[in-house]
Amino acid sequence: MAHTASRTREICALLTDGSTVRLRPACPADRGQVLRLYDEMSADNLRSRFFAVSRRSGEQAADRLCAPPGPGHRTLVALQGERLVGVAEYETIDDPGSAEIALAVADDFHHRGVGTLLLEHLVHTARENGVSVFAADVLADNHLIHKVLAELGLRVTRQYDGTTVRGIIRLAPDERYLAAVDIRGRTADTASMQPLLRPRSIAVVGAGTRPGSAGRAILHNLREARFSGLLFAVNPHAHAVLHIPAYASVADLPRPPDLAVIAVPAAAVPEAAVRCGRAGVRALVVVTSGLDVGQAAELTAACRYWGMRLVGPNCLGVANTEEPVRMDATFAVTKPLPGTAGVAVQSGGVGIALLDGLSRLGIGISSFVSLGDKRDVSSNDLLQWWECDGRTDLALLHLESFGNPRAFSRTSRRVARRMPLLTVDAGRSEAGRRAAASHTAAAATPTMTRRALFAQAGITATRTLGELLDTAALLHSQPLPAGGRVAVVSNAGGVGVLAADACADAGLTVPELPSGLMGELLDMLPGGADAGNPIDTTPAVSVQPLSDCVDRIAQSGAVDTVLVALVPTALASAVGADLVTALTASASKARACLPVVVVLLDQMERVRLLRTDDGRTVPSYGEPQSAAQALCRAAERARWLARPPGSAVEPAGVDSPGARAVVEAFLVRAPAGGWLDVRETERLFVCYDIPQIRQACAATEQEAVDAAARLAGPDGGVVLKAQGPELVHKSDRGAVLLDLHSEQQVRAAHRDLTARLGTAMTDVLVQPMAARGTELLAGVVQDDVFGALVLFGLGGTTSELLADHAARLAPLTDTDIHELVTGPRCAPLLSGYRGSPPADVGGLEDLLARLSRMTDDLPELAEAECNPVIARPDGITVVDARVRLLPRRGRDPYLRRLP
Repeated sequence: MAHTASRTREICALLTDGSTVRLRPACPADRGQVLRLYDEMSADNLRSRFFAVSRRSGEQAADRLCAPPGPGHRTLVALQGERLVGVAEYETIDDPGSAEIALAVADDFHHRGVGTLLLEHLVHTARENGVSVFAADVLADNHLIHKVLAELGLRVTRQYDGTTVRGIIRLAPDERYLAAVDIRGRTADTASMQPLLRPRSIAVVGAGTRPGSAGRAILHNLREARFSGLLFAVNPHAHAVLHIPAYASVADLPRPPDLAVIAVPAAAVPEAAVRCGRAGVRALVVVTSGLDVGQAAELTAACRYWGMRLVGPNCLGVANTEEPVRMDATFAVTKPLPGTAGVAVQSGGVGIALLDGLSRLGIGISSFVSLGDKRDVSSNDLLQWWECDGRTDLALLHLESFGNPRAFSRTSRRVARRMPLLTVDAGRSEAGRRAAASHTAAAATPTMTRRALFAQAGITATRTLGELLDTAALLHSQPLPAGGRVAVVSNAGGVGVLAADACADAGLTVPELPSGLMGELLDMLPGGADAGNPIDTTPAVSVQPLSDCVDRIAQSGAVDTVLVALVPTALASAVGADLVTALTASASKARACLPVVVVLLDQMERVRLLRTDDGRTVPSYGEPQSAAQALCRAAERARWLARPPGSAVEPAGVDSPGARAVVEAFLVRAPAGGWLDVRETERLFVCYDIPQIRQACAATEQEAVDAAARLAGPDGGVVLKAQGPELVHKSDRGAVLLDLHSEQQVRAAHRDLTARLGTAMTDVLVQPMAARGTELLAGVVQDDVFGALVLFGLGGTTSELLADHAARLAPLTDTDIHELVTGPRCAPLLSGYRGSPPADVGGLEDLLARLSRMTDDLPELAEAECNPVIARPDGITVVDARVRLLPRRGRDPYLRRLP
């Protein structure tokens, strides 16, 4: 455990075999380890590294690598335990933007991803320090390093010179590079989860002899589930627990277990974790709660040092119902039903509710993980596991926090195209809404931010656990609807009306059916039936006519789904008819391709799945509202799957280095951050080619008069806006005076502002009166958890009051931008509502793309607001803008690392 000073800068990451390495900058104390790395290399490896078999070369390299970092020199080392297993460096020579690189990996760590991982992190470090190109001289027959460079995902060009090849690597990341990182990350992640979810042996540390302890309950559940591997108990005071052999410590076990479940008091958890690591345990589940900050940190450090994946602490446990595994390492009372739903929760109570609900529905689980305090294993890990496990077809998540929302969004977008992802939108309360200094920040509520993430990632979000199970039942059992048109069929007119209202309330449509179809339905239904929509079959309907009615509607193509609402009647009972059998008999081909749901008002359960004669299931709900909400979410998922995935947008004319210079100059002047003044904001916006209205700052009354003469608009009018650090919301302070058409009016306005605002006003901004158009808002807010959020919607002084905005997390794709522009309620105004002139929608989309690029370039950007943006047929203009910066560094959300 040496090098404590450098350990604080360590990053832990996974290799392709699922093992963990620690990456950090080299330090002088590493020289011995680096020299040993070269001393233990084979002759072939030395030749590949130095182009010659020379031990002296290793000594020289060790001296250089372990020297303190210089302006153009960085070295990273990879360690497993205390052993140094790889090293990578770059060094600039003449051009500070270009660097030579070198890489070396221990012989027995080849083909495990050490070199690629070091290069990824070296690329990140280089880009942070202004290096944009790597160059590497490689022997032509060094096929391994050629493969590493080719598969890195960055653009590589090669220059051949006899026996050597010079590779030129462009460090700018693109979608190809991110996709390559995704694949490597998924491979490593799923490999690291094998000992956690498919262990061959498990030890329960803290399995008590007395009933009531969590450890004993977990041991009992593992035994009752008939866990397929070896099972041990660790208890220094017993020879056996529940007839399972017990050992005094993990070190005494006959073999190192893949997984250890720790259920000891909080104070003993860190030491238990260290003992597990020393014994060779590969994964931990810590159910113990109540760890303080220090204990939790020690637990995490032990897992990182010994390379163990960690679930918890403070969790319910894990389960995998696969037949070759049969693992129930939880202390839940109910045995999980084998099935196809993957479940990840932070709350143990929520986990128990979902396990019970999925078992009751008959869906069951493939695997279950209670994440607890999420010190390591997260929802990202589980999504990637379910994507590859060959069994899961439905994922249910309950997340109270997000460790890396951008990576979560990227993973979710991919996985959601393979299976439905459902979550409860916990934390919607406005109680956590922070005080905001701009309209954009005020609009960026926690609810809006979470919904933006879910909308982009294709996650179906419900408000309650009940709604989650309602929707899971539908998505598990029925095909997705092609749209939101619903036919409501009922044997009681009033019930049909309630069901139609529920559909309308959920955002679905209940359209009038074609006259020909209505005639066909009336011919097959009893007298007195109504074939409008809702369709009233009358209480006298029997099984076959009801079945024929549903089949004919399904065949018609007039609707996208059928909701059948039934109530028990004396007429049906008199002939012994069970109308539900009309829906559980073998379905016609047309009905099998269209979702059908049932509402049974006499049903005690909120939702259940009715088994059909052909082995399928049909969801049955106790209330029409539950069915309608589930159908709405199914339609939303169908729309998300139908939309293009979206591609990155790169606006032209961006000067990123110029923008960085503006930011750095401001933070030199204001190290604590703050609002840019008008001139700085204008310079920043020029770097992104954002169209701004002409303007001039005036420190005196005469300067204001002169500026007004230069800037007066076509009607001769100008605007005076008082400037000052305290005048963020100018309208609230009466700091904006409009329609000034003469020198006398300008002078009077300036004197008025000076008299009323006093020292709060530093100068005035003079602008021409903007031409009339639709007033909009476009802005960016940095969220501490989710990152940058881009907002768009109705602007002007009433922006916050009307709260008509859409939001998406940056960086935006072209699909995100289109949905931002079309999302707010005011969107019809942009296309010429009731004869009004249309807006330049292309200009608005371009503005949003530029704001997205700005926030991607500048991690210091806390918020930026353009309000109002005047949108007209001939273009858009930003009339007022404000930008706030904070001194902070960006973190690459796609860089592979453990939390």
